[in-house]
Amino acid sequence: MFTSKKRLIAVILSIAVILTTGFMMLTASASDENQVKNNYSGKTPKYVFLFIGDGMSYPQIYSSEIFLGKKLYGDSKIGTSKLSFSTFPVEGTCATFDAETFIPDSASTATSISTGNKTLGGIINMDTERKTSFKTITEYVKEKGYKVGVITSVSLDHATPAAFYAHQPSRNNYYDISVELAKSNFDFFGGGGFKQPKGSKGDQTDVIEIAKQNGFKYVNTKEGILSLNSESGRVIAVNPVLDRDKALAYEIDRASDDLSLSDFVKKGIDVLYNPKGFFMMVEGGKIDWACHANDAAASIKDTLAFSKSVDQALQFYEKHPDDTLIIVTGDHETGGMTIGFAGTAYETFFNKIGYQKKSFLEFDKEIAQYRENTPASEAKLTDLLPSIKESFGLITSEDADASKNEGMVLSDYELETLKGAFEQTMIPAKERKLSERESILYGTYEPLSVTITHILNNKSGIGWTTYSHTGLPLPVFAKGLGQEIFNGYYDNTDLFKKMVSILKIDIK
Repeated sequence: MFTSKKRLIAVILSIAVILTTGFMMLTASASDENQVKNNYSGKTPKYVFLFIGDGMSYPQIYSSEIFLGKKLYGDSKIGTSKLSFSTFPVEGTCATFDAETFIPDSASTATSISTGNKTLGGIINMDTERKTSFKTITEYVKEKGYKVGVITSVSLDHATPAAFYAHQPSRNNYYDISVELAKSNFDFFGGGGFKQPKGSKGDQTDVIEIAKQNGFKYVNTKEGILSLNSESGRVIAVNPVLDRDKALAYEIDRASDDLSLSDFVKKGIDVLYNPKGFFMMVEGGKIDWACHANDAAASIKDTLAFSKSVDQALQFYEKHPDDTLIIVTGDHETGGMTIGFAGTAYETFFNKIGYQKKSFLEFDKEIAQYRENTPASEAKLTDLLPSIKESFGLITSEDADASKNEGMVLSDYELETLKGAFEQTMIPAKERKLSERESILYGTYEPLSVTITHILNNKSGIGWTTYSHTGLPLPVFAKGLGQEIFNGYYDNTDLFKKMVSILKIDIK
C-alpha cells in the first residue's frame, strides 16, 4: 500500500515536472517569438515613410470611417468607409506609457518611437536625468546615406517633429530646438513655422538666418513650395498661411486653394527622391489639438487630411513596391474620445457632424469680437444664435427650421447649458473664477465654444472624458518591405527596434 502511494506520488510529481517544463518551454518560445518579431532579414527598403497621427488612436480612426460611411450610404445602411491606411495588410498594437506615467505626452512617446528609449514627459530624446542624449532613427539613417525629411501640420519646433532631430531637456525650449533644426544635416523640413524664431525675448539670431548659413533654402510662398523638386537642395518649406500657433489651419477651416499636409508630403517626396533612398516622418499634429478641445468635427476632418497625406506615400509605393515601407501609427490618444453617449443610448447620428462648418478656434474669433463690441450688461445669447446655427447647425425650438430638422433642435437642458457657458464666456478669460464643476465642463477653452461642440458631439453619439491625453494603446499599420514584423502587441519602443532591424542599422 505504502509503495503504491509512493509510486502514485512519483507519477504525479513527474507529470507536474513535465507540465511545468512544457509551460516554461512554451513561455520561452513565446518570448523568443516576440523577439523574432523585432528581427528582419529580408531586403532593406530604400524609401521609408513613418506617419504619426498625433493624438490618434482607434476612436479617431473609427469615427472618421463612420463619418465617411454615413456620407457614402446615408440612411440606407450601417457601414463604414475605410481610410487609406486602415486597409494595410498588417496591423499591430503598441502600448504608450513612458518612464513615469500611463498617460504620456508627445515628447516622451515620440522619443520612444524615435530612439527606443523611455523618458519623462516633456523631455526630447534625453534620459530621465536630462543628461544623456539618445541618437535618433533619423540620425542613424542619415549616416547610412539616406536623405531625411520631417513634415508636420503644426510648428516645426513642436514636440513630435522635434523628437526626430533635436535633443532637449524641455519641449518648451522652442528656440534651442529650432536652432538644432537649422544646424542639422537633414534635407527637408516642411509644414508649420517656428514659435520663437528669435528666442523667447526676440533678441537672438533668427533661426532662418542660421539655417541659410548652414545651406538650407527657405521657401514660404505657395508658388515657391509647389516648384520644389529634387534639384532644390536642402529645404525648409513653411506654409504661407499659419494660425496663431504657427501651424497649418484646421482642415475644416482651410481654404480650398491653401496648401494641405498632403501637398507638403508630395513636395517632400519630390525633394528627397534619390537612388540611395530617403526616410520621411510626417505628423498630423492638429488631430491632437482638435481632440484637446473636444471638437469631433475638426478631429475627423484632420484625420481625413492625414489619410490623404498617406495617399501620397501609397502613390509612391505603387511606383516602387519593391523598395518601400510605409508605417502609420499615433503617439498617444487625446481627449478620451469614444463612440457612444448616454443621451443617445445605442444610437449614433454622425450626419449631424456634417453641420459643423468651422473649428472651435474660428468660432472663438467671433466670440472675441462680440465680447469686445458688446457691453456685458447688453450681451444676450440670442445675439449669437444665428451664428451658432450657421457654424454648427444647432437651433432652438423657435427657429423657422425647427420642424424641418428636429434632430438639431436644442433641448431645454442643452439651452440652459449654453446660457451658463455664455455667461462665463462674456467674462474676460483672465477675470474668470471657475468652480470645480465649471473647470471640468470647460477646461481651459472658451466656455461657449466648447459647450457647443460638446452638445453637437453628444447629439451625434460621441463622448469625451478629458481635455488631456489618455493611456489608450495605439494601432500600427504597415505596408511594404518588413511589414510582417509589425504584427502583434508590443511597446512603442519596439517601433524603433523594428525600424533599426529593417534598415540594417548597427547600434553601437
